[in-house]
Parts: sequence; C-alpha cells; structure tokens
Amino acid sequence: MARLQTGQQASGGEHLLVSLLFLYVTATTLWPLARLFASAFQPGEDGTPLGLMIATLSSRSTLRALSGTLQTALFSVVVSTLLGVALAFAVSLLKLRTRVALTFLILMPLIVPSQTMALAWIELFGAQSPILKPLGLAPPPGTTNPLYSTGGIALVMGIEHMPLVFIAVRAALRALPADLVEAARILGISPRRIGTGIVLPIVMPSVLAGSLIAFTAAIGNFGVPALLGIPGRISVLTTLIYQRLNGFGPAAAGQVATLALVLAAMAALAIVLRNVLTARIAVPLPAGAPLLPRRPAPVVEILLWILVLFLSLVPLAALTMTALLPAIGVAFGPDTVSLDQFRAVLANDTVRRAFANSLMLATVAAGISMLVAVPLAFLSVRRNHPLLRLLDIVIEAPWVVPGTVVALGMILAFLKPLPIIGISIYGTMAILVTAYLARFLPLVLRPVAAAAQSVDPSLDEAARVTGAGLSRRILSIFLPGILPAAAAGAILVVMTALNELTLSALLWSSGTETIGVMIFALQYEGNSTAAAAVAVLSTLLVLTLAAIATLASLKLPRGTLPWMD
Repeated sequence: MARLQTGQQASGGEHLLVSLLFLYVTATTLWPLARLFASAFQPGEDGTPLGLMIATLSSRSTLRALSGTLQTALFSVVVSTLLGVALAFAVSLLKLRTRVALTFLILMPLIVPSQTMALAWIELFGAQSPILKPLGLAPPPGTTNPLYSTGGIALVMGIEHMPLVFIAVRAALRALPADLVEAARILGISPRRIGTGIVLPIVMPSVLAGSLIAFTAAIGNFGVPALLGIPGRISVLTTLIYQRLNGFGPAAAGQVATLALVLAAMAALAIVLRNVLTARIAVPLPAGAPLLPRRPAPVVEILLWILVLFLSLVPLAALTMTALLPAIGVAFGPDTVSLDQFRAVLANDTVRRAFANSLMLATVAAGISMLVAVPLAFLSVRRNHPLLRLLDIVIEAPWVVPGTVVALGMILAFLKPLPIIGISIYGTMAILVTAYLARFLPLVLRPVAAAAQSVDPSLDEAARVTGAGLSRRILSIFLPGILPAAAAGAILVVMTALNELTLSALLWSSGTETIGVMIFALQYEGNSTAAAAVAVLSTLLVLTLAAIATLASLKLPRGTLPWMD
C-alpha cells in the first residue's frame, strides 16, 4: 500500500485501518455495483456482443417506461422548484415568529416515507375521501382516483421532493451578505425588484442544484409510482424492474440490470450537470454579515401556514381518518370511528414482525455506519491518500443512484453462495443489512466529516508524539469532539431506514418483511384501511424520533438537523 502522508509517514495501524475500510466498502458497495454493470453487458442469445442490452433497450416496454420516467420526473421537478424556491424565500427573508415549526412542516414530506405520503394523498383525493367528500369536493363514486395518472404521480413526487430544493435555496439565502440588499434599499429599489433582480440571480446556482437533486430523487422513486402508477397503468423504470423481477425472478437479471444501468446513467448525468452548472454560473460573494429578516409579516405567515398545512398535514389527516374507519366507503362520523384497524394490525404477527425487522435493520445500519464513519473521517482529515479519496467517492454512489440499482446489485452479487463459507445470503436478513449499510453510510459520514474539520489536529499530534496508539487517539481524543454529529447522523439513518421501501421491495422474503413492504402489500391487495393504520403507526414512530432529536439539538452542531435554525 502506498504511503499515507501529511508530512510524515503513517503508522502501520493506519495502513491496516485503511485496508479494512477498503475491504468493507468493496464488500458492501464496489462488488455489488460492479456485478450489476457486468450483467448488463452480457451477449445476446445469438452471441451478439451487447445483444442483451440492445434487445432490452429497444423493447416497447422499456421505451414506454423510460418515457414515463422522464415525464413524471420533469413535471415533478417543476412542482418541486416552484414550491421550494417560494417557501425558501418566505422562510429566509421574512421575520416569522413560527419559523422553526414552519421549517419542520415544510420538511415533513421528506421525513415521512414515500409510500406513506402516496397513500395519504390517495385517501385525500379518492371518491371516499373523509375530508373532501363531506365538502362535496371528492370525485363521484366509482370514478378513478385522479392521482392515478402521470400528472398525479408528478404532483405527489413534486411535493415529496420539494424540501430538497428548499434546503439548497435556504442555505444560499442564509449565506447572502446583507450589504448587497442594504445598498439596493438605500438606492430606493423596490423589494420586489431586489428579490427578482438581485437575490434570485445570486441564488440561481442553488436553485439549479436543488432541482437536479430533485430530478435524481424522482427518477429513482419507487413508492409513489408503485402506489399511483401501477393502478393507473403508468409505467416507469423502477416499477418495471420490480414487475420483471416479480414475474421472472433472477432469470431476468440481465434485463433488469440494463434497466438499472439506465437509471444510474441518468442519475450520474444529473449530478455531473449540477456540478458543471453550479461551477460555471456561481456568483462569488464578498464576506459579510448574513442577511437577516427585518420586518414581521403576519399576513404572509398565515398564508404560509395554510399552504404548508395542506402540503404536509392535510393528507396525513385524511390517512388517519381512513385508518379509524372499519372499511372503505363508510362515512366518517362519531358512530363509525374506532381503533379496530389499529388493534387488528397490532395483533397481526406479520405486521409486528415487520416493525421488529425494520427497527432492527435501522438500528444495526445506524450503529455499524457510525463505527465505519468515525475512523474514515479521522483518516480523511489527517491523511492525503488517493485510496481515501476513492473511498469517499464510492461511498456516495449508493446514495446518489436510485435504490433500485443498489438492490439489484445486491441480488446479483449475493445470489450465489459466498466463497469459502459456501452460504448464500440471498433471501435472508443479511442481504437487507448489507444493502442498508451501503445505502445509508453517507447520512452518518457527512455530519461526521464536517465536524472532523473543526477538531484541533494538534491534540492528535501531541498524543502521537507521546506514544499514544491509534485506537486510543481515535477513542479518547477524536471521538468526543465528533460524537454529537455521529449521533445525529445515526438518528437520521434510523428515521430514513425505518420505512424504507425501494431496497426492501426487491430484497425481502418471507420472515424478513419490513414496514414499507407491509404498507405496500396491504394497499396492493385492497386492504386500504389496514394499510393506513400501519402507515399512521410508522409515521408516529418517525415523528417521535424527530422529537427526540429536536430535544437533543442543543448538544448537536449547528445545521445538523435540517429543520433547526
């Protein structure tokens, strides 16, 4: 192994640690992705090079799914961008008394699982909507839910991914120097012209970056297209992959690998385009005090609450009301409301097992990711080595590419028995754990790496000079400084992994059901009230974790929790 350097030779322990980290990332990420891409380049049945890829890409079903993916993703980005930019400007530039609460509710569509939000919107706009039907605004009985369409998928995905644009634009607005706006005010320029002619052009790189991230999330979204697109016969690449694997199993590995490669290429293109555009049109800003809101805006604040409540809580209210009914079609009222659906799902062994499995998977993924992120961040800030830079890029890949791509890589890599031990982990909890570890490591590594930058390196050097070993330096000197960030990252992993569906939908088997799989399965078989009950319980679990994280936010680094100022 090449020398790790920061002006002096690294110890043998650091060499060993880098090697172990490289083996870990290879097993969880590099090998599955490499196996996936290799399967896509198989020859056709007649031996033609790339024949399988050509046949798959030219098929009518693939072209239809590709068209559906692009249409729903592009339309959803328009929704995400319009809502995200408007809300970011309002929250960042106006003096609001309820800023923290508004920010949390704006981020709710990102915190609540995709399949839960999709189910909530289905219940809100259905013919039996417990909210719209009493108002006479629900579709006529017997008609198809209007969300079972390209526009419906785009609308729900746009609202779900809106926080990605909001976060990017809000970060840019918070870094905007106050001098620029103050100078414009002194010259008598109207607030409207200041916003559209000065502020918006400056934050445009962040708008584009957030929009491209939203596009990447949209093309890889499975929960919304599955619950809205399959009933509406709207095909996208993620649902086509799911249906091919369900129909043909591992025999369709080459075909679905090609479809996954298309998704990965689209995601990679969006990320590259984001980096190029933001680098070329970024506006250099002078250092200065950040722009702070000056005047209260009570009327705008009320309008913001109305909009945010409709986007975040009204669908969840419809979902909760549905869960309190004995069956779909029963009118919501004092004589029909009961907790029977909640009792039924909690008495169901499969549902209880799904909750236990999800809690275990989320906890194990968060714990192991912390153990990996801490030494990796320690080495990254102290050693300039190409292997560490390569690991940093590879670790981001499973989070950037759609989850369907990661799941397929896991199937192809671990379908056959493992070398030496001769045991296959396909169809077991182990393959789910491996997929979660690959997918969610960046959620812990990002805050840990950011916190590591602020740790004084002289403390580690002093400990090294006095003869302290590597493990003691990491555990006694480095870890205490970054532990709050690591804990925050672990909480984010648990919140995200608890209701994960994209990976689990392709990797689960009997006995390894997860919460996301149960919600999808119950809704798919027509048991909407039970699906709603499970979704409400899982949402309450996530919100409880969010509340715990908020209470602990005073001990966390600034900016660790995205909804806290």
